[in-house]
Amino acid sequence: MLMQVVDGTNMIFGRLASQVAKRLMRGEEVHLINAEKIVIVGNPKQIEQRYLTKRGIRHKGTPERSPVWPKIPHMLVKRMIRGMLPRETPRGRDALKRLRVYTGNPKGMECSLKPEKADFDGVSKHITIHDLCRSIGYSG
Repeated sequence: MLMQVVDGTNMIFGRLASQVAKRLMRGEEVHLINAEKIVIVGNPKQIEQRYLTKRGIRHKGTPERSPVWPKIPHMLVKRMIRGMLPRETPRGRDALKRLRVYTGNPKGMECSLKPEKADFDGVSKHITIHDLCRSIGYSG
């Protein structure tokens, strides 16, 4: 089994997540480091409002069956990548088991995959995963 280490610093989330999902479906094990530094492009206020709305969705009959959206950066990134995988199939469930997401670089891993970094010079509006999590209640 091939293992890839991907550094998420200043990477656009949608592009990064689709590449990670494809690698997982091919049978590779992916370790995503620096998940809190991943960037979501768009109006920060609208992005925050969208995730606050998602966190507020509750099942009326049985609230225990409501969707769970975490506040912690690495868990939020894993949850968002999970949405790109076909979890209803055994192949999709196995792919999710091969994903490891870390806040920071806890094991001193070297990045084996060097995708293009996004260049943010203050022109486009964006928000990092860490800032998003702090706005929805994360205190770390």
